[in-house]
Amino acid sequence: MADIRVPKLNNNDAEYLLVEWLVEDGAPIRSGDPMVIVETSKAAEELTAEETGHLHHGVPAGTWCRPAQSIAHITASAAAPARREPAAVPGHAVPEADGPLITEPARALMNEMGITEDAVRALGVAVVRRTDVERLAAPAARPADTPGPAGGRRRPLSRVQRAVGRAVETSHQTIPAAYTAVRMDLGPLLARATRLTRETRRPVGLAELFVMAVAETYADHPMFFATLTPDGTAADIPDAPHIGVTVDAGEGLFVPVVHDAARMGVKELATLLMKYRVAAAGGEFTERELSGAGMVITLHTEPDVVLAIPYVLPGTACALAVTPPSDGTHATIGIAYDHRLVNGRDAALYMGRLKQIIETPETA
Repeated sequence: MADIRVPKLNNNDAEYLLVEWLVEDGAPIRSGDPMVIVETSKAAEELTAEETGHLHHGVPAGTWCRPAQSIAHITASAAAPARREPAAVPGHAVPEADGPLITEPARALMNEMGITEDAVRALGVAVVRRTDVERLAAPAARPADTPGPAGGRRRPLSRVQRAVGRAVETSHQTIPAAYTAVRMDLGPLLARATRLTRETRRPVGLAELFVMAVAETYADHPMFFATLTPDGTAADIPDAPHIGVTVDAGEGLFVPVVHDAARMGVKELATLLMKYRVAAAGGEFTERELSGAGMVITLHTEPDVVLAIPYVLPGTACALAVTPPSDGTHATIGIAYDHRLVNGRDAALYMGRLKQIIETPETA
């Protein structure tokens, strides 16, 4: 008998919502088949079976589960294993008799925004998630403020924003970060972006070209993409540059990852980043799309931003801050780095190499 336990999906959440069983209780399942959907603060993730047999649910849909918690078993026969029934979880989502299962976050948002069950039934989905409710709401709708102390107002933070807060807090508590900034001429890069947009018929901008430039630095500077081992005695260097890119569509900050960025052509990369921007509007990412980065590029598009100092995301080595040109072509590009992995001299050499690539994009 195989015990199915919830894996640790990210470092920012202590519990996940079991949204939907994809295989009925007692039904046969093959190794590799999707069996359940769990929802983190930023993504919905399918968990797959690691063995072949019959799946027996241990907890109902709508249950909040912690990493390493047992949620099911796979047995050789259809007979359910003897087990103690789990205690009911107060407030968890349950399917309506004649309608879809509505997750707890979705129902909470429905209550906040006054969206009826008839409206969500009209979506025609088996499981109504928070992102489904957000699509029904007006774009500017937000949870209502409540009276605060001293006559002020109290505004609830979204689950995504709370996750960002936990990541920032962990970063500041555990990562000795340093920062180096270099002034770069982005004129040649902007000219290349215009030409590539026309040639590929895809939007190519600083995000796409900085991802390509950073990927080019991987061969000579692999420690900038590394992960510190848990005991702090070594660095795990990936076999390819995996680069996170910040995306904020107004619903919270996401950092989806371009895996093996060095192998991508500009058209493929532009298509992927556009997909990520669309996904950010509804928060529709998988955990894999949000995991695995060694380096993160933080994009600051407001024209008056001349300097940005990002935090180093836990599990990454660096965060490169890209600001827009302040005088039409020149910008201050900075890198925050984990001082346990990278020293100041290394950072200066790295930024010198990146500057060379950025300022001579056709020849570097």
